[in-house]
Amino acid sequence: MNCARGGYRPFEAGRRPEHNEGDMRRFGTNVFAATAFALACSSLAIVNTPASAASTPTVNWYARPESGGSTVAAAQQCTKESNGKFRIDIQELPADASAQREQLVRRLAAHDSGIDLISMDVIWTAEFASAHWVKPWPKTLAAKLSDGVIPAVLKTGQFRGRMYGAPLNTGSQLLWYRKDLVPEPPATWDEMIDIAEKLPADQNKIEVQAKRYEGYTVWFNSLLASAGGQMVKRGEPSFARQPTEKALAIIKRLATSPTADPSIANADEGTTDQVFNAGKAAFMVNYPFVYAAAKADAPEVFQNLGVALWPRVDPNEPSHVTLGGFNLGVGTYTKHPGLAYAAARCLLDDQRALLRATKDGLPPVKEALYDDAKFRKANPFADLLLQTFRDGSTRPVSPAYNDISLAVQGTIHPPRGIDPKSDVKALHDLVDDAVNSRGLL
Repeated sequence: MNCARGGYRPFEAGRRPEHNEGDMRRFGTNVFAATAFALACSSLAIVNTPASAASTPTVNWYARPESGGSTVAAAQQCTKESNGKFRIDIQELPADASAQREQLVRRLAAHDSGIDLISMDVIWTAEFASAHWVKPWPKTLAAKLSDGVIPAVLKTGQFRGRMYGAPLNTGSQLLWYRKDLVPEPPATWDEMIDIAEKLPADQNKIEVQAKRYEGYTVWFNSLLASAGGQMVKRGEPSFARQPTEKALAIIKRLATSPTADPSIANADEGTTDQVFNAGKAAFMVNYPFVYAAAKADAPEVFQNLGVALWPRVDPNEPSHVTLGGFNLGVGTYTKHPGLAYAAARCLLDDQRALLRATKDGLPPVKEALYDDAKFRKANPFADLLLQTFRDGSTRPVSPAYNDISLAVQGTIHPPRGIDPKSDVKALHDLVDDAVNSRGLL
């Protein structure tokens, strides 16, 4: 086993998604083998550590190792570069984001002092901060870590004016289309549906993620933000009628159109990619993993693969697509706060950011890194990604986000059953219950 080479390379092998937070970001037909590889390398690092390292303070980093090896490699590099000041040990979290959160919440609620660093899903920021489970970053250090970070991405780690999660990586969706069927990409959702309806029935599908899960909330949030609305404003439900109805009307129109996948109500990132690569769809909104996956698994589709910005809702307003990704937090009960911050600074530096970007396809959070030659080679659509992140939207920053998302999913699923006018009030009322802890039906 050659751990030094970094193991699995997603841009050579292609990857399949396991939805995270809507993440949305870890994909791999070889994911179990890759994870085993990463863990094996981690174990080798432990076995081969000199006996003198036994006295070196340990910084426990709770994270899920990426399939390409960037997580393990970063921990090893930062351990070496600390010159004996600390050693980073990865405490592996489950693959599923909900299971990750459950494990962390249980430990943090019990004041677990062994949690030093946490890879935090962007939707956990407010919950973990309000529960005092993670420390606010010292203002001077937060200012340094914020330098050059895409502003919209920076917001994902902030709560009540302080940084609780330092941006580690980000992610969002683009529009993927067949250039042999559609010479120019559509600018809006309505235009896309109009175009698709004129295509042959066996190639006219528009693939979206509309299963009853976080990915469906992500789609709705992106449409709502692109229409000029938001779910929560100043801690209370918003759902202004015009933008909310517009977002719901698009979902309803697509779901009842002949361009809808027959399995739209059960579609996630992986199933939509499979349909697209089978040549049955003209359009798909999905994450950048589809580029490497098509290159590896569907050469006929790949040679005609087009990529564009996510469609607009309003022709005169850029789309505001939901941001995903992970931030780095320092556990409140750590016994080594100084070492945890020092280890985090190393893990967050540009060298490690490019490691994540090139080994695992995780987009960097700093604008300047989008000019890196290796990143651009692996992501020829880097400029589209950067523009998407600049215009990106966040999901509600609320300690009750998990309940808010469940309320949205329960109200507007299945997509074919949406009533744009009556569902505005239903959304408002159920999200109000979630925000104010009145429980959900």
